[in-house]
Amino acid sequence: MADDPQRNFRSAYYEKVGFRGVEEKKSLEILLKDNPLDLEKLSTFSQRFPLPSMYRIHVWKVLLGILPPHSDSHSLVGGYRREQYQDIVEALEVMRYINPSTPATHVYLRMFQLESQVLPRCSETLPPDDENEDFLAIGRAMEEIVDDPVDCYWLIKCFINQFHAKFGDSLPHLPKSLEHYLSQEEPRLLNHLRSIGALPQLPYSLWFKRCFAGCLPESSLQRVWDKVISGSCKILVFVALEILLSYKIMLMGNTRPEGVVKFLCDIPQENTDAIVTKAIDLWQKYCGNPNHAV
Repeated sequence: MADDPQRNFRSAYYEKVGFRGVEEKKSLEILLKDNPLDLEKLSTFSQRFPLPSMYRIHVWKVLLGILPPHSDSHSLVGGYRREQYQDIVEALEVMRYINPSTPATHVYLRMFQLESQVLPRCSETLPPDDENEDFLAIGRAMEEIVDDPVDCYWLIKCFINQFHAKFGDSLPHLPKSLEHYLSQEEPRLLNHLRSIGALPQLPYSLWFKRCFAGCLPESSLQRVWDKVISGSCKILVFVALEILLSYKIMLMGNTRPEGVVKFLCDIPQENTDAIVTKAIDLWQKYCGNPNHAV
């Protein structure tokens, strides 16, 4: 949002009396009345503020291209999406790739494979393997966030496609980026992880390829995905960084790399909201806020 002393005073007042986010919610509602929607402003808003839960799925669908910027077309396009979903499901049922007992995430995987033209031959179809586990992990997390199966499929598909299209080239560099920021924040911990041989074995696939699906509970995860969907994969680095910082004492006391990795793959779930909040603060500290006016 553009700097406005009066607005900043109101925001500070609202936070002081326990109504944090009131101004931001009003601003988002104003943005959502635009026709066509301004994708740049919606992205900037999502980068700077947490999305209110009542608008999150709608904003995600717009930013991922599931719905077009023109609001008056949303109902029509939503109908087309639902028809396409039903057509794909029926085709997979006829081809006997799925049946009524197939888990929903496996249905979404077969739909994704069919649309991506990588569906295996029916005679060669095996239960999804490790190669598909990134998709299934993201699918299971999205299923917890989104109630409607049609929305769930389109969000999984477009989230994964956009993530790889935008950030596929950046993914191999994220571990080095994590090392850099850890050296700035806690060099002793970095040296310890390096000395015991844990650094190359950290769960980078869980953190970066799966965007913390299966690591963070959905209440915390969706705040991270707000930032990813609106254009930043760097937030993933700072969530990983804050996890390391939050459990520094435990990690420093562990001299076995497998022990470090086992703990990081199954971190306690009660502290994750605070971890994500601190991670966003670190991300803004090092990367700054988007400066487009909202």
